[in-house]
Amino acid sequence: MIRTLRSLLAGAALLASSVAAFAAPTEIIDALGRKVTVELPVRRVALNFNFEEFTAVAGREGWQKVVGISRAPWEGWRPLIFNRYKAVIPNLAAMPDIGHSDDNSFSAEKVIGLKPDVLFLSEWGYKALRTQAEQIEAAGIPIVIIDYNAQLLERHLASTRALGKVMGQEARAEELATLYEREYRDVLARVEKAKAAGASVKKVYVELGQAGADTIGNTYNGTMWGKIITTLGAENIATGKIPGAWAPLNGEAIIAENPDVILMASSSWVGKAKAVRTGYDVTPEETRASLKPYAERPGWADLKAIKTGEISAIEHGLCRTLYDFVAMQYIASRLYPEAFADVDPVAAFKAYHEKYLPIAFSGTWMLEFRP
Repeated sequence: MIRTLRSLLAGAALLASSVAAFAAPTEIIDALGRKVTVELPVRRVALNFNFEEFTAVAGREGWQKVVGISRAPWEGWRPLIFNRYKAVIPNLAAMPDIGHSDDNSFSAEKVIGLKPDVLFLSEWGYKALRTQAEQIEAAGIPIVIIDYNAQLLERHLASTRALGKVMGQEARAEELATLYEREYRDVLARVEKAKAAGASVKKVYVELGQAGADTIGNTYNGTMWGKIITTLGAENIATGKIPGAWAPLNGEAIIAENPDVILMASSSWVGKAKAVRTGYDVTPEETRASLKPYAERPGWADLKAIKTGEISAIEHGLCRTLYDFVAMQYIASRLYPEAFADVDPVAAFKAYHEKYLPIAFSGTWMLEFRP
């Protein structure tokens, strides 16, 4: 019995020394171009944001290494989607919470206590949490910055590759990076071809359709949907007319600008009964029914977009992601229908799910008001 116990202990010690010997300091280039040394392979990971991107790159099995997340940006902001992932990722339900920057709940002490080999942190989180980040790095925990929010091709690609290298999924990450770059560049090439053929510059109005048609929601200038609109060569009617990156645009200004295309950013928000609805559990009929009050707003009947049926719902969560090329495809198809006649963004999003995500595709994500 004693000899057996000694053998087991010796074996465990040998395994531990083998793991330690196998771990190698490896340089990671993150989204900001920072060179970060991480001991690979990692066994314990903390994750602050970009949960679906992490899943696409690391796979469901990658979650076995996650020991803590910022729960608010996923469970709090998008609970219906979180619940779908929770059903297929066994350790997600009881995952320790490391807190979040927006509500000042982020805790360096919690992160340090979980003893991760690496912390993935969003770029905006890194800016907001500099003191905590310094504490974490002082404790010997490297921080790798991931950034899809800047909506820059090079940061999308660098973030994806950094995730892949840290998680031991470099081939999968390269495949995803290649997919994204190919689709992104294809969209822009089609836009340029359409413009060269004489396509007109269309005016676009985008609004967060969350509070109901009787309330004008935020529009976007230079970021999120605003950035996509201008990248696609259209005129964002909010440019120079709102303070900061997002705010409501005056109702009279919307009518005066007379947009050619209207996009209502939508989702399956909890407790927002009047919102435009999209998501996994939403049918096209539900989406159009929720969009109808917006299309019938006072003073909108004579707008070009309403007369031509160019008012659409588009899932707010599609913006600033590893799969935001499908949102670009959809918006571009409203701007340049002939150039994108053979492009099916819904099919592209479904294919992305089938190959890279552990949850099934369903529901409605982008849809014009009129069939």
